[in-house]
Amino acid sequence: MARILRNKQRFHLLNRALNSPSSSHRLGTTTPLQTLAYEEVRASTETKGNLTAFVLHGLLGSGRNWKSFSRNLVSTLSNSSPSSEWRMVLVDLRNHGRSAGIEGLEPPHDLVNAANDLANLIKARGWAWPDVVIGHSMGGKVALQFSESCARGDYGESVALPKQLWVLDSVPGEVNPENSDGEVEKVLLTLQGLPSSIPSRKWLVSHMIELGFSKSLSEWIGSSLNKSGEHETWAFDLEGAVQMFNSYREKSYWSLLEHPPKGMEISIVRAENSDRWDLDVIQRLESLANQGGDGSEGKVSVHVLPNSGHWVHADNPKGLLEIIAPKLASLTSNIG
Repeated sequence: MARILRNKQRFHLLNRALNSPSSSHRLGTTTPLQTLAYEEVRASTETKGNLTAFVLHGLLGSGRNWKSFSRNLVSTLSNSSPSSEWRMVLVDLRNHGRSAGIEGLEPPHDLVNAANDLANLIKARGWAWPDVVIGHSMGGKVALQFSESCARGDYGESVALPKQLWVLDSVPGEVNPENSDGEVEKVLLTLQGLPSSIPSRKWLVSHMIELGFSKSLSEWIGSSLNKSGEHETWAFDLEGAVQMFNSYREKSYWSLLEHPPKGMEISIVRAENSDRWDLDVIQRLESLANQGGDGSEGKVSVHVLPNSGHWVHADNPKGLLEIIAPKLASLTSNIG
């Protein structure tokens, strides 16, 4: 009897393993791995791109938020160095944009899995690992997690670390709610209280303004609606996005900044008028940026974007371009 029970248990374990979501990958079958939605931006459709930058949006955003800036960046790089062919990969993170409708991006919805999604996308497409990763707000911490996981070898031995990591107006440590006006939390709570089907974009914007939110923020939230019949639906999975925001607040990457991997520069861009930066965080970053090294580790640099609030690509895109473009152009000298 005991032998029969053991055999049944083995059968159930084997059956569960064979039918698990990742079993097809382990067994080498041709079932494709579900990967993130993305869009590529190049100077010309005829160029393939010998240098690649991933661009990661913030909470409740999508890759298309960065399309205009990415076009200008590619154009600037092409003009400054005609021999270089850059491509920008504008990713929709899990629960956001077109990735919100993709099945297979399983929970937990945290920064670790958001970064894992990037590695899975690279492997599934057979791409080379990106030379640069640019992340805004929550996307900045996804970029930090991606680099940390790369350095640890979480994605395998064939990984090539990014040469440059850009963290745009994203505090690298834990986010203390007491040091914030709680606007993001208020937005999320407001959206959670709304019906899943919105009458119209105009209705939403008016409703948000009536609740005390600014017109610009209300209109930006309204841009995340998609037409569905006679109503509007969100272009993101709200509950999944909330979980990602909680992970964003809890994660800290100071250890990565204190010991950057060799060959990598982590550039922090702080918006001059952003309310997300405490004095002690600013001083800690400046201290790391001023440290001299012996070449055994990477380095940290800090930049201040003038005349800009948190929405750096909208508030001062020209200034942001002037900070990022020269650094990216410096990589072209390494092309063989």
